Amino acid sequence: MKATCLDEVTDSIEPVGTSDLITSDSAGPSFTGPREESSKSCDAALIEAFRFLGKRWSGVILATLTNGPAGFSELARNVGGISDSVLSERLVELKSAGLVVRSVEPGPPVAVSYALSEAGVAIIPAMHALSAWASQNLPDATPASH
Repeated sequence: MKATCLDEVTDSIEPVGTSDLITSDSAGPSFTGPREESSKSCDAALIEAFRFLGKRWSGVILATLTNGPAGFSELARNVGGISDSVLSERLVELKSAGLVVRSVEPGPPVAVSYALSEAGVAIIPAMHALSAWASQNLPDATPASH
């Protein structure tokens, strides 16, 4: 298996205090140590993953779908604060990325539902790990209840 920038970083990093990683000068804070060098060689797969998951609401939509298939209205209710247009846009993007499957049940009435694909299910453990990390390491980050 190809080594990624995370492999390079985690193999060479030892835990240090935040003050050891950040320096500040008139140009603002900068990061020092192995992170700076490794980030230059970050592989395309990681960049692509964060391109989707870094968009607002994408991770929340995927997490909501872990409860099972849902229609558009149900997703809109369960993903509080998202507009219909943004939900529609994110679902199209997640479907295009192969993380979500869209199913149409013939009617009347026609019913459309969304579910996690195999790739979508496969990413959930990584999202749980990221959530656990955030709740332990980021200020004001608490696990969401579903």
